[in-house]
Amino acid sequence: MITAATLLLAVLGAPLAAMSVYLLVLTLLSGAPRGVERSSRSMRFAVIVPAHDEEATIETVLESLSRLNWPRTRVRIHVVADNCTDGTAARARERGARVLVRTDPERRGKGYALESAFRDVEAAGWADAVVVVDADSEVSANLLEACAARLESGAHAVQVHHRVLNTQSSARTRLLTIALTCFHQVRSRARERLFVSSGIRGNGWCVTLHLLQKIPYHAFSLAEDIEYGIRLGLAGQRVHYADEASVAALMVSGEKAARLQRQRWEHGRFQMVRQEVAPLFRAALARGDAVCLDLALDLLVLPLATIAAGTVLWVLLAGVGTVWNAHLAVWLGLALGSAAAIVVYVLRGWQLSGLGARGLIDLLSAPAFIVWKLLVMLGAHDATEWVRTRREPP
Repeated sequence: MITAATLLLAVLGAPLAAMSVYLLVLTLLSGAPRGVERSSRSMRFAVIVPAHDEEATIETVLESLSRLNWPRTRVRIHVVADNCTDGTAARARERGARVLVRTDPERRGKGYALESAFRDVEAAGWADAVVVVDADSEVSANLLEACAARLESGAHAVQVHHRVLNTQSSARTRLLTIALTCFHQVRSRARERLFVSSGIRGNGWCVTLHLLQKIPYHAFSLAEDIEYGIRLGLAGQRVHYADEASVAALMVSGEKAARLQRQRWEHGRFQMVRQEVAPLFRAALARGDAVCLDLALDLLVLPLATIAAGTVLWVLLAGVGTVWNAHLAVWLGLALGSAAAIVVYVLRGWQLSGLGARGLIDLLSAPAFIVWKLLVMLGAHDATEWVRTRREPP
C-alpha cells in the first residue's frame, strides 16, 4: 500500500535522483578529451566582439586578440559598438579593429548586435568562419587553431572552454568558478565523448559562414546563446567542444551586480525550458536524435543550487520518515546516493578549476551561497530585459 509519506518522498526524490544520475554519468565521462590534428592554418576568421559601453575593457580584449597564434592576414577583428554612450568605438578603432556602430534603442542587446555583425561579415564574403568573444574577456593564443582543427575535420560549430578570469576576487567568484567549471567543462567534456552537442555558452564560440547562412542567427532572448545552440541542434548540427583553448571572462564579485546578472541568466534559461523542451523531445523521438535528447535533458537539469537544496531536504525527510517507519529506509538510501553523486560532481568541478586548497575551503561556505542563489532565482521573473552588467577589474 502506498502511504502519503512514500508518495511525498517519491514525488520529491524521483526528479532529483534522475538529475543526480545524469550529472554523475557526465562526471564519470569527464576525462581529458582526445587530441586533434593540427589545422592547415589556411582558414579566414572574423572575430566578433559585441560591446555596449565597454570603453574601460575594450583595449584589454583587443590586446588579448592581438596575441592570437594565427596568420595576421587571415583574421579580422570586428567590434560592434552597440548603442554606446562612451568612447568604445574610438578606442577600438585606435587598436585597429573594424568598428560597426549600431544605434537602435528599440532593439537592444547582444543578440541584435551579433545579428548585425554577422550580416556585415556575410556581405563582405571574406571569412570562412566567425568567432564570438565578449568584451570583458581574455582569450588563449590557440583559440583559432582549436576551432580550425575541428572545422577542417568536418565540424561546423565549436565552443571552447569558457572559464572565469578573476577567480581570486572573492569567495563568491571562487565558488562561481567551481560551479561554472562543472557546467562548462565537466559537462562539455562528457558530451563531446558522447558525440552530442556541448551547446553554445555565449562566449568563445565559432560557426562557419556556410552554417550561418543555412541557419541564420535570429536569437534575441536573454539566453540568446542557448537559443541559437538549440536551433542548431534541431537542424541536425552539434556543437563540438574544444577543451584545449579557452576564453576567460570577468565575473562580478559585488552582491548586487552578481544578483542582477544571475537573475538575467536564470530568467533566460527558464524561458528556454518553457519554449524548447517539447520541440527537442519531439525531434529526438521522431528522428532518434541523441543531440536533441541531450539538449532537452540539459535544459531540464535544474541549477546546481536548487538540486543541492532539494537533495538536502529529501535526505532530511527520508531520515525522519525512516525513524517513523523502517520501510522508508530505501528512500533514505536513494537520497544519500543522490547526495553523494552531487558531491562527486562538485568535487570534479573543484579539481578541474585549479583553485586548490583555497577553493576546497571556500566550499565550506557553499550553504550560504546556495541560499543566495535560491533567493536570486526567486527574483528571476523580474529580469525580463537585457541590462549591462557593471564591469570590475580582474
